[in-house]
Amino acid sequence: MTVIEIPGSKSVTARALFLAAAARGETVLRRPLRSDDSEGFAEGLSRLGYGVVREDGDRIWRIAGRPEGPGEPEADVYCRDGATTARFLPALVAAAPSGSYRFDASAQMRRRPLGPLTRALRDLGVDVTHGEREGHYPLRIDAHGIKGGPLILDAGESSQYLTALLMLGPLTDEGLTIDVTRLVSAPYVDITLAMMRDFGVRVTREGNRFTVPPGGYRAVEYEIEPDASTASYFFAAAALSPGREVTVPGLGRHALQGDTAFVDVLERMGAEVVRADGATTVRGPRRLQGLTVNMRDISDTMPTLAAVAPYAEGPVRIEDVANTRVKECDRLDACAENLRALGVDVSTGPDWIEIRPGAPRATEIATHGDHRIVMSFAVTGLRAPGMTYDDPGCVRKTFPGFHEAFAALRDTWDAEPHAQA
Repeated sequence: MTVIEIPGSKSVTARALFLAAAARGETVLRRPLRSDDSEGFAEGLSRLGYGVVREDGDRIWRIAGRPEGPGEPEADVYCRDGATTARFLPALVAAAPSGSYRFDASAQMRRRPLGPLTRALRDLGVDVTHGEREGHYPLRIDAHGIKGGPLILDAGESSQYLTALLMLGPLTDEGLTIDVTRLVSAPYVDITLAMMRDFGVRVTREGNRFTVPPGGYRAVEYEIEPDASTASYFFAAAALSPGREVTVPGLGRHALQGDTAFVDVLERMGAEVVRADGATTVRGPRRLQGLTVNMRDISDTMPTLAAVAPYAEGPVRIEDVANTRVKECDRLDACAENLRALGVDVSTGPDWIEIRPGAPRATEIATHGDHRIVMSFAVTGLRAPGMTYDDPGCVRKTFPGFHEAFAALRDTWDAEPHAQA
């Protein structure tokens, strides 16, 4: 059995930073993710005037909360490539009683949509100005407080729009009632609601209506669980290796993140999965079976499944993942492009991809600057030695040490007698 220590969750870290900044008192975050995305978020908080202190080799972050809003009356914030940074920080400053805040981001993030969130903020009376293209970065927020009230939101492109508004709700004068017309990646909203409870706010949900009370947050000590999306690459590696096992501690049956359901997909394909309170283990079968699966709620793991799909005995069809076309890149097309370069037969539609069995040959992967494309096709490379990437360093977005960790896994297995399923 190989035990893999996965870095802290990107999604949980981003939410914890927002909630800690908005809370009254000092919040202590344990094992936050250290990556380009989380560094960008923390840097943004610092530029806005929130206190961020790191201790114990960055394993502990102390956040000085400011429920009254940013400490700086004006600031320029660069959000890098981080979608959570780019979508959460404007919502955080919007409730301030005064101040002018300018946000920009990388060329990649400038291409990604923001319109549903900024339209919702305008509906709440927030002064939002897009600097170039409507619904995209850069933008400016001129804050003068938010009364609150009813709101209609389309979260069909990203659940992050809803998360940003939910977390904003307790900072408004009267709270928010949000009616959601469409919602993708719903488990991420469950993370948000659970974490808001931990910080002292209970949201009421009736169907697609969310009622958020005013009153603010309380500071806490908070442990960040390992990133389930990152764990998917190591679980997939085990599933692709007959008899090999990977155990990820800290991701047990009660983990917050919906992407833990990726192991259910591997189990349907024949892998052996053991879920304990404090860990999950995946053991590879002799053969992987094909399947058709709806991945709407765990779409960040779609590239992981696409990358192992050629080794299944039957076709693998992934459905209801249209939102993956507006991530760091168009992930459906990027997966199809790279699979074809590997010699694999693949078809795509507006919201689906189907991969037929094949024998991938090593090639250079076109990453499109997307960390998940690199990490996914590293799994394919377990059976196609010699795989290279045009931008291997883009993994720093969520897991700077990925290549070293994955090489260590390969070396461990190469040094062991081959296991039998």
